[in-house]
Amino acid sequence: MTIDLEKRSGCALLTLNRPEALNALSFDILREIGDAFDEVAGWKDVRAFLITGAGEKAFCAGADIKELRNRTLTEQKRGSEFGQSVFGKLDRLPIASIALVNGYAFGGGAELALASTFRLAGADAVFGLPEIKLGLIPGYGGTQRLPRLIGEGRALEIIMTGRSVKAEEAERIGLVNTIADGDLIEAGLAFAGRFTRYSLPALEFARRAVQRSGDGPLHEGLQLEADLSTLAYQTRDAEEGMAAFEEKRKPEFGDE
Repeated sequence: MTIDLEKRSGCALLTLNRPEALNALSFDILREIGDAFDEVAGWKDVRAFLITGAGEKAFCAGADIKELRNRTLTEQKRGSEFGQSVFGKLDRLPIASIALVNGYAFGGGAELALASTFRLAGADAVFGLPEIKLGLIPGYGGTQRLPRLIGEGRALEIIMTGRSVKAEEAERIGLVNTIADGDLIEAGLAFAGRFTRYSLPALEFARRAVQRSGDGPLHEGLQLEADLSTLAYQTRDAEEGMAAFEEKRKPEFGDE
């Protein structure tokens, strides 16, 4: 198996398990990843989704270059759209995802991390979109997600130079949420624990509102926020949360 999928401490954990190839992405592995995302979407007993890479050297070193040679234009376009569709499934999951980046996250690996809700980096993490060095550009969402995360100017500089970004700089510019000490999976579980105790419907509404914040003018975003806020208000969890506040106790959310 080139990926492992398991449950750990109330979270789903996907591990890219091809360390001999730095967990590089072939199209077959992308299909496996997409199937795993679909499977996790149906799990009712997990509250966050963690993604990491096996071995000490790489989270994911990107696409398998051998598969990109001698392709027709139609095949290239379909390949790019396929990678985008797989990573786009993370946006539609009912739970938040956390990329645990150990070592190299290049090309498609960086784009997988960018597609995740949050990113935690080990001290040895290195990010990059080096496609320009091959006469290419990122094709699995990097040109769209990176500027939304760190701004257009910084994103263009990283993409157009193809340079690498180490963990400390990645944290400084907002590419990662934090640099983790010690075991990265345990750090990821602890990070997830900061929000998974809250109502899953409310968490999903919050994600939806923020994800749409860059899609249109402010007044449309505010209307969406009002709509989702109203939906959250109608849940039993909202009633429980407000009652617990008044009664000075911890809420017991039922995800309803």
